Amino acid sequence: MYQVVIVEDDPIITELNRRYAERDGRFTVTQTFARPRRALEWLRRNPADLVILDFYMPEMNGLELLRAIRGAGVAADVIMITAANDAATVEALTRLGVVDYLVKPFAYERFCTALDAFCRRRSAMRGSLDQQTLDSLLHAAPAALPKGMQPQTLERVLACLRADPDHPHTCEELAAAAGLSVVTVRRYLSHLAQQGQVTGDMDYGTGGRPCLVYRLAR
Repeated sequence: MYQVVIVEDDPIITELNRRYAERDGRFTVTQTFARPRRALEWLRRNPADLVILDFYMPEMNGLELLRAIRGAGVAADVIMITAANDAATVEALTRLGVVDYLVKPFAYERFCTALDAFCRRRSAMRGSLDQQTLDSLLHAAPAALPKGMQPQTLERVLACLRADPDHPHTCEELAAAAGLSVVTVRRYLSHLAQQGQVTGDMDYGTGGRPCLVYRLAR
């Protein structure tokens, strides 16, 4: 069974990620940390197969923690779960061995896809690798539209984004414009972000709790 460590400062998201991971019988969550430095101290002394890591945290962000983890010789694979999806950040994290990158908000099915890919990679790394296996690991085919999602609905969401491409859209605004529920729009935006068609950024200028806003990727 694969040993999982979750590093996330939001206790609600931590519990959600724990439940998602432990629905899959191949994984068990051995530790959770809200403070990155404590996670680093633990990982220096204890084995882990997979770290599920947030980006925006106190003390140090996910990139800083990952650099420290690699500097300490920790070889655990890392799945990033965050709203930080600018190209420079993604490239830096990928160079440090991040095996998957989930942009908030994401669907449970996408989380499962990340776990499956991790398991396939770990299984394939046992023994010699032929060309077909290497190709399947290094050149994965683009993901199809997830089950339950409709091309027509996807196009409605995209049409609302295209109508004002420079405006930062909230899920609520897009739901009203498209005539869809907020839950539905959030799911489609998550898929579009995973495919690199939209970008998500935190808007801190609301005067209250920061919210996630979306634009078409350029």
